[in-house]
Amino acid sequence: MTTWPNIYLQDSASPLMEQLILFHDHIMLILMMIVTTVSYIMIMLFFNKYTDRNLLEGQMIELIWTVTPTMTLFFIATPSLRLLYLMDEINSPMMTTKAVGHQWYWTYEYSDFNDTEFDSYMMNKETINELRLLDVDNRMVLPSNTFIRMIVTSTDVIHSWTLPSSGVKIDGTPGRLNQASLMLNRNGLLFGQCSEICGTNHSFMPI
Repeated sequence: MTTWPNIYLQDSASPLMEQLILFHDHIMLILMMIVTTVSYIMIMLFFNKYTDRNLLEGQMIELIWTVTPTMTLFFIATPSLRLLYLMDEINSPMMTTKAVGHQWYWTYEYSDFNDTEFDSYMMNKETINELRLLDVDNRMVLPSNTFIRMIVTSTDVIHSWTLPSSGVKIDGTPGRLNQASLMLNRNGLLFGQCSEICGTNHSFMPI
């Protein structure tokens, strides 16, 4: 039996993810209205014969089907652009964390502290307290209610540091530093995986 969390987004762990979920629901509402309206019109066309030899043009209907999609795109674009600017906003972070992608594990560095660096490998065994293919030997620990700057890079190929419940997905590119903002508003154990096809063991790089 399929449960709702398996077909929907994960529970949000950050204000950004809350806004992304609200935006998703906003778009789905608009899409459902469009699908319902178009389906109703198509069904009516199948079962009725709307013909008029004297009808050459319709100024009003042409105005309606031009203005309506324009207004629909406006209601979609406005919150979308707001979210895009919100995701790129990084002002005075309280701490900085760096994730370095390797084939096929992660290295984490706490840049604000001296000599704080460790490797994070996937666990090979499955016990009661561990999830298969998702748990690691050294977990990255981050404080909640703290504005964090996340820096991601790579040493070999392109990786992608992804934490779905926080709404963060950053590509780690060799020779380049990518950054994103991260703030967790609840405590808990969050899981993620590398979301870039980086080789044969790509699916064994949990976060």
